[in-house]
Amino acid sequence: MYALSIPTWIVHVSSVLEWAAAIYYIWQYGEVTGDRAWYNLSFAMLPALVSAMCACTWHFFDNTQSLDWLVILQAAMTVVGNFTVCIAAWGIWRNGTKSSKDETRVVEHE
Repeated sequence: MYALSIPTWIVHVSSVLEWAAAIYYIWQYGEVTGDRAWYNLSFAMLPALVSAMCACTWHFFDNTQSLDWLVILQAAMTVVGNFTVCIAAWGIWRNGTKSSKDETRVVEHE
């Protein structure tokens, strides 16, 4: 618990809480819009949340060597999270371009 200063702990914990809130609000946005691609983004953000929780856990236990596996898990979840968020963002973009094309076709036929 003493490995980090109080201000650094505040940043770590608030980052985890903010990320969890972002996941929740993105899910809610998906419900409001009816666009399932936003649900995918909220799920895609989970590995990054796990990564952050690994870092906080490791620091909480004073960076003990017996928990070094958490550092590896954190790194792996960061990589996985970057890929999943990228794929989910691409899905949102793709849905947006489909919607734009569909709207253009409707306007052209009227």
